[in-house]
Amino acid sequence: MLYRVIDAAELPVLVQAFMESYEVVAPVKRDGVHVFDIIEDPAEIDVNYTMTIISPKKYFLPSKETLLEFDVACNEVTDYTVEITPRVIFGAHACDINAINRLDLVFKDGPYPDPYYVARRNATLIVGISCTPNENCFCHLWNSDEARFGYDLFLQNIGDKYLVSISSVEAANILEAACNPQVATDEDRIAFRSATRQRQESFNREIPDIQEVAMLMDAFHKDPFWEELGGRCLGCTACSATCPTCYCFDIYDVLDPDGKTGKRERAWDSCTAPQFALVAGGHNFRENSRGRVRHRMYHKLNGFLANHNHMLCVGCGRCVVSCKANINPIEVLKFFKEKGAENAE
Repeated sequence: MLYRVIDAAELPVLVQAFMESYEVVAPVKRDGVHVFDIIEDPAEIDVNYTMTIISPKKYFLPSKETLLEFDVACNEVTDYTVEITPRVIFGAHACDINAINRLDLVFKDGPYPDPYYVARRNATLIVGISCTPNENCFCHLWNSDEARFGYDLFLQNIGDKYLVSISSVEAANILEAACNPQVATDEDRIAFRSATRQRQESFNREIPDIQEVAMLMDAFHKDPFWEELGGRCLGCTACSATCPTCYCFDIYDVLDPDGKTGKRERAWDSCTAPQFALVAGGHNFRENSRGRVRHRMYHKLNGFLANHNHMLCVGCGRCVVSCKANINPIEVLKFFKEKGAENAE
């Protein structure tokens, strides 16, 4: 890994350099909240945000996309092609970069790579930036508070400078041409360690740090806790809509008015939706909210780990904010803490 230092004042110049060859998506403030959006001017970017409503996931896995077109009369199927725009995701936090790495395990690095996802992923550069956690962040519990790979540049704020971690030649060339990167000094390294300690000390200590979460999910799989937690669920699917790692989708055909041609589409789906596990014949494998909520948490905290050696949850805290019924992994951690206290008595 190569490290360089740039002045904070050079950030707009770096963004402008990316904009010459790429569509730049970055955090901007809209109606009092932060979102990732396409920018037209570097001045639109707010790098001091704590959380965006939605993660950058939608730029790799759109909420709705066409997969193919078909002609029933001619019995023909045509792969749907869309122009892939070279893009830079600028200002992603470590948790969101780790979330993209989790999606890569499913859609890019698995036995059956998804060509639509891979095309967008390969056409995208990622520039990460450091952050200060808020009271809902728990990324440090899942080792997602640092991005060790999955980015092209990562900018760590060290006062009036950024320590830049460089991991791709393409991004390095743009950085070199646009800015005046310097070799990190001992003073810069001290500032980096200080910023790292400050971030670590900013996490909400009231969120329990529970070990062996995956094992506990198995041990308490039938506990009445899930009845209480699931009973709160409204089935609104806000949790999965805002989650940076949820990847369930539905595929359906849409006929044109003539009834002879149409297209096959893919759209985001949610395992907390009442109809998600409904199959032909009317049987629903998870017919109540208890089963749906438990299934979602189990996949996040156990099932994905078993297959990919990583928690699917990255602790970004979006579900904590979006769920009006207070259903989130923090509640599960609190439950495990209470169980531990009971067993200790």
